[in-house]
Amino acid sequence: MATRIPASSGSMRKQPRQARSRATVEAILTAGAQLLAEVGWLKVTTNRVAEIAGVSIGSLYQYFPDKAALVEAITRRHFDEILDVLREIDGCDLSLEARTERLVAGMIRIHGGNPRLHRVLLRDAPASESLQATHALFEAEYLGRYDSFLARAAWRGADRGTAAQILSSAIAGVVHDAAERGTLHSADVRRELISVVLAYVRHRQ
Repeated sequence: MATRIPASSGSMRKQPRQARSRATVEAILTAGAQLLAEVGWLKVTTNRVAEIAGVSIGSLYQYFPDKAALVEAITRRHFDEILDVLREIDGCDLSLEARTERLVAGMIRIHGGNPRLHRVLLRDAPASESLQATHALFEAEYLGRYDSFLARAAWRGADRGTAAQILSSAIAGVVHDAAERGTLHSADVRRELISVVLAYVRHRQ
């Protein structure tokens, strides 16, 4: 499986090579994600993103030709953060309980920093062909990692692919709902979600 979702040919103008340019791009992406979550797709402007990032608009356009390209890069970064949680769990030799705790904690951490971002990226941003391709790549690895999670738990259900879809949707649903309600960092929500995952997996071991 890929280690990163690749940039499409029509997104970034160029890739940052040096530490300084990487820091500039990171500042732009962070500012863009913050503004996107605060005001939504329609009200985001590249000028405002550059202002928040503390860079010139010319520096922004060195890497991103327009707002759509910037949002696609923000989407790829967000998807990679989610996948990194699953990649780490897939590569560690831990008990089911420990892997489940890491999974839930990781998803809460990713969505806790900017809880509205995921919803805006998936619902508000225009679904260009490039963005659809990015989402398809994410979805394929995302479900594949959950499939691997179940395989390592000795899942004995009839269709592990379907189970991966159900499990991933259950976790995402609780995390996104808790983010909207402001309860994402509740110890009770975290504990109960871990219990739900363990109960679902164990009933088919």
